[in-house]
Amino acid sequence: MEKIKVSQAIVVEGKYDKIKLSAVIDGMIICTNGFGIYKDKNTVELIRLYARTSGIIVLTDSDSAGFQIRNHLKGIVPQGKIINLYIPEVFGKERRKTAPSKEGKLGVEGIDVKILREIFERSGVLDVQDNNKEHITSNDFYELGLSGKPYSSSLRKELCRILGLPADLTSKALTDYVDRTLDKQKLSQIVDEISHKLTCK
Repeated sequence: MEKIKVSQAIVVEGKYDKIKLSAVIDGMIICTNGFGIYKDKNTVELIRLYARTSGIIVLTDSDSAGFQIRNHLKGIVPQGKIINLYIPEVFGKERRKTAPSKEGKLGVEGIDVKILREIFERSGVLDVQDNNKEHITSNDFYELGLSGKPYSSSLRKELCRILGLPADLTSKALTDYVDRTLDKQKLSQIVDEISHKLTCK
């Protein structure tokens, strides 16, 4: 199967994540070595360089440590473009490990290659930017009930489940992702279906 060419640098947590992703991606892959990124000045400068030029794609695990690293990267990259992609929440254990992770979720290295390929193909990062696209904003999220309402959290969690995203994504992160992958009409249709299902329970 032909690899996907990606112009942005992809940031992952560990070397096994990089090995797994290398089976799918033809492009630059940078490892943070987990929390080692906190002290690794050379890797920080490399990430900043790519963020300012080609942009970076962050693909960390969907656990609390992965989200902590995402937030740290956001803080150390004052200029440039950061795109967040997410692996689905799948519970299990990587083959090389004797026990599951603390939260019991598979990391990037444990996700099936086909799923990783689909994440990139549907993310919008491979497409030529459409300057005529009507962007989805936080105001759209509010109008659709995805934020600012008592039931918003339930709607967002169900939307995340349908899109194969971690359930505890923030409203901002979800807005950014949806803006790249869906148009307003499709988003509205999905939310209508979710609302109908939730009210029928």
